Amino acid sequence: MTSTDVVTAQDLRLMQGLAQQVTATRPELINSDASLGELAWNWGRNHASDGESWRRRLWFSGDDLVAWGWAQLPRTVRFNDGSVKDVTDAYLAYQIHPDHAGLIDEVIEWYDATATNLEKSVSPSAADEFALSRWAAHGYDTDPGALGDTGSWTQLNERHLTDVERPELPHGFRFLTADEAGPEAAVKAHLDAWGRSTYTIEGYRGVRQTTPYRGDLHLLVEAPDGTMASSAIMWLDELNRTAEFEPVGTHPQYRRQGLARAILLRGMLLARDAGANHMTVACLGAPGHPAARELYYSVGFTELARDAPLIKPAEG
Repeated sequence: MTSTDVVTAQDLRLMQGLAQQVTATRPELINSDASLGELAWNWGRNHASDGESWRRRLWFSGDDLVAWGWAQLPRTVRFNDGSVKDVTDAYLAYQIHPDHAGLIDEVIEWYDATATNLEKSVSPSAADEFALSRWAAHGYDTDPGALGDTGSWTQLNERHLTDVERPELPHGFRFLTADEAGPEAAVKAHLDAWGRSTYTIEGYRGVRQTTPYRGDLHLLVEAPDGTMASSAIMWLDELNRTAEFEPVGTHPQYRRQGLARAILLRGMLLARDAGANHMTVACLGAPGHPAARELYYSVGFTELARDAPLIKPAEG
C-alpha cells in the first residue's frame, strides 16, 4: 500500500518510527536527513514556510511504514537578513527498512516522476551498497562538487555515554535550558551562531511541537552580558536509549573559549540523566571543514557512517 501528499505531522511521526527501527538494527543505514532528530528539526522549523513545496510518498507493509520519500522541490527561501534565494533544483530525503530494500527502485521512480525536468540530488548512506547500485542504474552519479575538499557531505558520529567529563565554563558564564531562557532567546542564540538563516519564532514554535522535543534538553550558554553565546538541542530516542545533537552552534564572538566543548559535555550528561546510553551527532565531513569534526572527536565521538551524495542532471 502507498500514499502520496505533502508531509504532515502525522507522517513525520511515522517516519521517525521507521528511523527508530533502522537505528535499532542497522544504524549505519540511516540516511542523511532521516534520523529521529533530523526529521523533527527539518520539519519543525520549515513546515510553515516551505511545506507547500514538499511532496512525500509512503510505502506500507500492512499497517507498518517500511519506506518513505520526501522530495523538496523549487521554492523561494527567505532569510532573516531580508535576502531571498530561489531554489531551482530538487532534493530527496528518504529511508527504507532493510528488510524491504527492494523498494528502492519504486522510490527512485517516484522521485524521478515527481521532480521531472529538474536537476535532482540525494544523499544515501555510503554503507548501502545495494541502494547505491540502484541509484547508479537510474542515472545518478557521484556529485563531484559535494565531495570536494570543501564539499557539503556529512558524516554521522557516535559515542557511548560512559565516562563523560564534567563541563567547565569560563567565569561568569552559565548554562540555561530553553524552558528557562524563553523562545526569543533560544531563536536568537541560533541566529547569532549560524548567521544568515531562515529560522524564526514561528519555526521554533514548529520545532517545539515535534516529537521528541523537550525544552529541558535544549541547552544554552549565557555570557556575563546576557548574550546567549552557545546552544544545542538534544533529541532523545527513548526506545533505543540514544540521543542526537542537532543543531549545535556558538556565537562567533564567543568561539575558542571552550563553550562548544562545555555544552556538548553538559548535553551528554543531561541526555544520560534522561535515560540515554548512546549519543550521535552529524557534521560536515570534507577535509576543508575540520572544525566541527575535530570538536566532536575531542569529546569522544568517532565516525559511524557517511553520506554518498549523488546527482542527476535535468532531462533535456
